[in-house]
Amino acid sequence: MFNLFLLQTLNGLQFGILLFLVAAGLTLIFGIMDLINLAHGVLYMVGAYLAATFTAYTGDFFLGLALALPVALAFGILLERLIFQRLYERDHLDQVLATFGLILILNEGVKILWGAAPLSVPIPDILSGSIPLIGNMRYPLFRLVIIGAGLATALGLYLLVHHTRIGMLLRAGASNAPIVSALGVDIKRLFMLVFGLGAMLAALAGALVAPILSVEPGMGDSILILTFVVIVIGGVGSIRGAFVAAIIVGLVDTLGRTFGPILLRTLMDPAAASQTGRTLAPMLIYILMAAVLFLRPTGLFPVKVAAR
Repeated sequence: MFNLFLLQTLNGLQFGILLFLVAAGLTLIFGIMDLINLAHGVLYMVGAYLAATFTAYTGDFFLGLALALPVALAFGILLERLIFQRLYERDHLDQVLATFGLILILNEGVKILWGAAPLSVPIPDILSGSIPLIGNMRYPLFRLVIIGAGLATALGLYLLVHHTRIGMLLRAGASNAPIVSALGVDIKRLFMLVFGLGAMLAALAGALVAPILSVEPGMGDSILILTFVVIVIGGVGSIRGAFVAAIIVGLVDTLGRTFGPILLRTLMDPAAASQTGRTLAPMLIYILMAAVLFLRPTGLFPVKVAAR
């Protein structure tokens, strides 16, 4: 049982890291720009497709990843310049409708360019093995690399936000964007930087997960829902909140799906416990979100935002 718990804890940590990479950019976009971007999950999908394409072209996953990230950054900046900058002054309903339409357009665009059939990305040979943990239990090396890469990215993002001038502007913009603009900061350039950074982080998550999941149209839709849950729990605009909430959500979702049916077997017969567990497990993170909203309506680590 302990081996299973350790295995699923690592899976939950890996899932949480991926959620953080997607949520980090989105929480900054929402916190600084006051923009509801439903199309953020599409950038996760685009990152996976770019990684699959460049890996197939170069024959090397790491080189494909190195090529995919700047292209994703450029794609994000292009979207911001062409579409999103026209939505900053619009109300949230307009933003929701426009970005939902963008989801449909980009999903269809992916089908036109790559087809509707799922793509696969091979795990690099150097990372295809597994390492021993406890006893006979082994864990895939590539999944550990995802965890390590995500933690390194989180550390780099922390240093950027808290120990650089750009980070100072980002934190100031999240707290009071109008004042930052009044002090002479080019707010349009700041918005472009935030959006491009968020696009690249989401693309990084998609690229990292491409070798262990199918790359297919619409793959970003489900993770977008969980990303908004992470932002609500962590606090809008808070990188620290996004990290803590993503890890919590990843662990609760993974451990709940595994151990929920096992715990229910102590109360009911195995067949009923299995069925009930499968039904209740996906609800756990939403119950958690409701509890956090009840106790701390602004999230675990809220950022003070001036009235806009």
